Amino acid sequence: MIKEFCSENHLDVAKAISMGTQRIELCDNLAVGGTTPSYAVIKYVCQLAHEQDTTVMTMIRPRGGDFCYDEAELEIMLEDCKVAKELGSDGLVFGALTEDNWLDEVALEGLFAVSQGCQLVFHMAFDQIPRQRQFEAIDWLAGHGVTRILTRGSLTGSALNNVEWLQEIISYAQGKLEILIGGGLTVDNVPDLLEQLPVDQVHGTRLFW
Repeated sequence: MIKEFCSENHLDVAKAISMGTQRIELCDNLAVGGTTPSYAVIKYVCQLAHEQDTTVMTMIRPRGGDFCYDEAELEIMLEDCKVAKELGSDGLVFGALTEDNWLDEVALEGLFAVSQGCQLVFHMAFDQIPRQRQFEAIDWLAGHGVTRILTRGSLTGSALNNVEWLQEIISYAQGKLEILIGGGLTVDNVPDLLEQLPVDQVHGTRLFW
């Protein structure tokens, strides 16, 4: 079982590692769902984590709000991908959608191209995609080398409120890519989730304390 600790900055990373996290998602500004951390924070956390054989997934998101990015924002994301990779990030976490909540295929292909050699994670922008198209999205992302998708199974609430749909997602994605479950998970309720879903990785800020 991988418990991925979502860290807003460098604080608590050492504590989470000491308590057994095998993977860090590093971001800034969780109040808006996470944005790209500073380069110095990325460098520091990667060095700290790698000393303990812990991997770091760095959020690439230029701002809060929606996931429809203009040309300037995409250029920023491309540059952030390159630098985060150079600073030691094992994986990059991003998402980009069109105005009708489908994958922004052109933008994503550009991001994938500069992120080769890293794990590719599509974040909870996935939950904005209409359910009737989410299986199609899984196929497209898997076909483009995405490692995993982070999802809570809906736009709001806890993953525990969406167990039936998450079960369908997990079943469909099997053998294609990994499904990482997040959203409202805590050290207290993860056991309940594990009783209901065949998952081997969870994500959150409150998985250890």
